[in-house]
Amino acid sequence: MIIGIPKEIIPGEQRTALIPSSVDRLVKKGATVLVEAGLGTSIGIPDEEYIKAGARIEKRSTLLSSSDIVLRLRKPPVEEIALLKKDSIHISFLDPFNEKELVAALSRQEISAFSMEMIPRTTRAQKMDALSSQANLAGYVTVILAAERLPKIFPMLMTPAGTIAPARVFIIGAGVAGLQAIATAKRLGARVEAFDTRPVVKEQVQSLGAKFVEIDLGDTGQTTQGYAKALTPEQLEKQRQGMIKVCAQSDVIITTAQLFGRKAPVVLSKDMLAQMKPGTIIVDMAVESGGNVEGSKLNEEVVTANGVRILGFGNLPGRVAAHASQVYSTNLHNLVEEYWDNDTKTFKLNLEDEIIKGALITHQGQIVNEMVKNAK
Repeated sequence: MIIGIPKEIIPGEQRTALIPSSVDRLVKKGATVLVEAGLGTSIGIPDEEYIKAGARIEKRSTLLSSSDIVLRLRKPPVEEIALLKKDSIHISFLDPFNEKELVAALSRQEISAFSMEMIPRTTRAQKMDALSSQANLAGYVTVILAAERLPKIFPMLMTPAGTIAPARVFIIGAGVAGLQAIATAKRLGARVEAFDTRPVVKEQVQSLGAKFVEIDLGDTGQTTQGYAKALTPEQLEKQRQGMIKVCAQSDVIITTAQLFGRKAPVVLSKDMLAQMKPGTIIVDMAVESGGNVEGSKLNEEVVTANGVRILGFGNLPGRVAAHASQVYSTNLHNLVEEYWDNDTKTFKLNLEDEIIKGALITHQGQIVNEMVKNAK
């Protein structure tokens, strides 16, 4: 089989889908690997490294039209779908709940399209879970961005000139990104508190040395995939009221609350912002899906009337593009290897497999994923 990897063309995207070590693994499996010239330039990997790993440099249009499997990071432009071979496999992030036109185009072209967001959160699928691998790095980045802008240091210092108190950091949401943010802030010496609607994560928060903020919201729980369930408007208001005191005394607040396939909930209202200290730094990790902070703007730094700074930067993993590419590349080659038939040197689509059922969106001219098919 021919596996093709085009360059990412979204403006500002520094990550790449596959690095040479993954190319080497796929070539050793018997695949022919084509890469577009300059694939790894943004992270310091010259074309020569891909050639050494066994890849062949090919122009974009030829690569797309001749590949049996296309591996990407970002969703493809709709206009490129017609270039893909019919019955070929396409694997990337797709944002399938919001990109209906793209999903329809993939279906019309009879592409077997996998969405990396839809990899199930199961033990077997952990090595392919790109959402988690990217969120982990994003959690780290949020703390570094906040520390850079905060006019204080994070750790406590005992000096001849007096004691410097540690910065107070509040993490809202203790999923993969939130837990990494907690760990990073603790490493920098901050006093860390965290809240999550799922009481089950309390032990994880405490194991990292943070204090778990308890707010009684009634029945919340989590989905079978481990995601937080959407709160009712009444529960959201209870949550805001319960967090006001913690927010008012925090130096840094990081919001990570997202709902899979839906708009992010607003967890910090303008009324709450008005009660915070001047100079407080807020990082809204959910800004790309609507935002957790009222008034946050994508790729902007907003300063409120009382001096609170809201960072709404998108593509946080892209700020550590080399390592983000490394882990995503590993997710991809693990997915391909999981279904690679060593005898025929082909990718076998077992439609009854739980991972394929979860992540396959279109196949043989149909939308086959039930969640996407039934999404309103």
